Amino acid sequence: MKIVSLYSRFISCLAVANAAVTWTATPFSPPAFPLAVRSPYLSAWLPQGSGAALNDVWPTFWTGQILGWAGFVKVDGSAFSFLGAPNVPGAAFNKAVQKSSKFTSTQSVFVLSAGPVNITITFLSPVEPTDLVKQSIPFSYMAVSAASTDGAPHSVQVYSDISAEWVSGDNSLIANWSTTTGSIITHQVQLATPVPFSEINDHTQYGSAFYSTPNTASATFQSGADVVVRAQFINSGALPNTRDTNFRAVSNNWPVFALAHDLGAVTASTEPVVFSVGHIRDPVIPYIVANGAIQQRHLYAWSQFSSPADIISSFLGDYNNALAIAQAFDAKVQNDANKISADYTGIVELSIRQAFGTIEFTISKNANGSFNANDILVLMKEISSNGNMNTVDVIFPAWPLFLYTNPAIGKYLLEALFRYQATGQYPNKFSIHDLGARYPNATGHNDGNDEHMPVEESGNMIIMSLSYAEKTGDHSHIQQYSALLDQWTQFLIEDSLIPANQISTDDFAGPLANQTNLAIKGIIGIRAMAEIENMLGNTAKAANYSAIASDYVRQWQTLSASSSGQHLTLSYGNSSSWGLSYNLFADKMLKLKLFPESVYAMQTAWYKTVAQPFGVPLDTRHTYTKSDWEIWTAGIMTDTAGRDLFIGAVKRWASDGLSSQPFGDWYETTDGRPQGFRARPVVGGHLALLVL
Repeated sequence: MKIVSLYSRFISCLAVANAAVTWTATPFSPPAFPLAVRSPYLSAWLPQGSGAALNDVWPTFWTGQILGWAGFVKVDGSAFSFLGAPNVPGAAFNKAVQKSSKFTSTQSVFVLSAGPVNITITFLSPVEPTDLVKQSIPFSYMAVSAASTDGAPHSVQVYSDISAEWVSGDNSLIANWSTTTGSIITHQVQLATPVPFSEINDHTQYGSAFYSTPNTASATFQSGADVVVRAQFINSGALPNTRDTNFRAVSNNWPVFALAHDLGAVTASTEPVVFSVGHIRDPVIPYIVANGAIQQRHLYAWSQFSSPADIISSFLGDYNNALAIAQAFDAKVQNDANKISADYTGIVELSIRQAFGTIEFTISKNANGSFNANDILVLMKEISSNGNMNTVDVIFPAWPLFLYTNPAIGKYLLEALFRYQATGQYPNKFSIHDLGARYPNATGHNDGNDEHMPVEESGNMIIMSLSYAEKTGDHSHIQQYSALLDQWTQFLIEDSLIPANQISTDDFAGPLANQTNLAIKGIIGIRAMAEIENMLGNTAKAANYSAIASDYVRQWQTLSASSSGQHLTLSYGNSSSWGLSYNLFADKMLKLKLFPESVYAMQTAWYKTVAQPFGVPLDTRHTYTKSDWEIWTAGIMTDTAGRDLFIGAVKRWASDGLSSQPFGDWYETTDGRPQGFRARPVVGGHLALLVL
């Protein structure tokens, strides 16, 4: 009865939450649409919640702080807003009416009607994982096209601006800016007093934002106070090509940087007007190397480009090609995910840009100052939970994204961790938790005082290393870092079967001794090391580790069983406890067949009896869960009904209208309310079913 009543309440809440959506939403209405999401500092979202249109609210940074980004269109002399929520005193305009919204893996597309003309706005954040130069460019596109809806020609002009809010987390700070013209019009804005490698409210405090468009015959520009510049376009349909040189605080008469195009008389759909928005800093990361020295690391894009103008020219000029590549990628994801279910496809599509938007591709310089394009490290920000750098137990849940799109990206993420620990500066015998307490500073933990998750991180590193080697046939990592991998295996042998009181990746739930699920992680880690030793030709060590893992599984089955025999416990000896056994997913992913099928069948049956409207709780200590682990658990179910129970729950959470934050992975199973995480890379784990 409890589940039935909760489900009924969920249905009524969902109806209320989605009542505000008056347009066609494909595949569903998400909590927030990714607009320009390409790096930890280029992360602009439409906080849709229960149904905000593109022109109902301001785009925001992933934290929720407003990013001024406005759009207007004039049709036969009448002005309409299509982006943002601007207030322009003394200038008359209407709001265009949203007709549809759609997201794919790479695009968010909105159609709004402005009188007798439909405006299509496409936000494209390219996902080109096999072209690391392109993937490293921290820029996104906005493309705007128009089409007459009555067959008659209509005069159309298009306008857009960004504000100085894109360059700081503190709007009281002073910014300066410039505008360059040539084949491209580019506004560049930055802080007057930048502070390298620092953040305020998770915004970077150095580098520059760029807003650009091709300088066609119909293009005009202006910088100045928001109400002045926007009123200029609303009243005249063009900009005067003037520059505001009164540099001031971000919030002092809100300086904006505007671009406009005259499309002329529009009948059939026009070629899109393309804008690019980006943020560049250099260098991007200080990275600790041997003897505590710091190496400055730079965007991988600099291996092919010499200036921001070069990057912008190439990026804008590549729009048609980038769109074609994006459409092909979107189609592949849809085809692969649809083989599982339509609900699953939407989850995956909403996750991909978000996860890629948390990483940066970096290279070092050679002694002569040239860029070393062969020295690639990928750095990840643990967005919203604490801002750590390359957190092992955040890379691990995101790992399926990289296995599916390009395993080399995963290798470069691990390389940053391996390389530091191989210097011997990290003093603990288990794997490090992260490369630095605060992004973008990869300065290590020479004192050993990172957040200790000894079994969790050691198991994760070994499992990821094996999965990369299996997927690619590249054994360079397991050869180069075999001593580290073996060191961590020795620790797992000591502490995995009966884990000491410690935290796991779900650290917010607190420490616990004898964790059943954590033991699974460690035991799989030992068995994975047996596979690694086999790959390296060390057959005796491989046999030994394999035997240990098998013996541990036999003991673990007794230790972890509830007295009823119906489920695994959360911790040994506590028969009333249970949790998501998501760590079994690695056994499936690596095809080890280490744990007996009876365990999978038992858990499949059990979860069906404890499911809430929005999924199965993480464990019996709380009613919340995590969407990444829901999907991983879906991957260990022995029947389609069990699998789809988890997929459907995550889809309901993603579309319930109760959150307006970028896709959060931590939420309540009883009523679908968010628990605080947002925009995190772990949603890469939603691709788990695509790598089985």
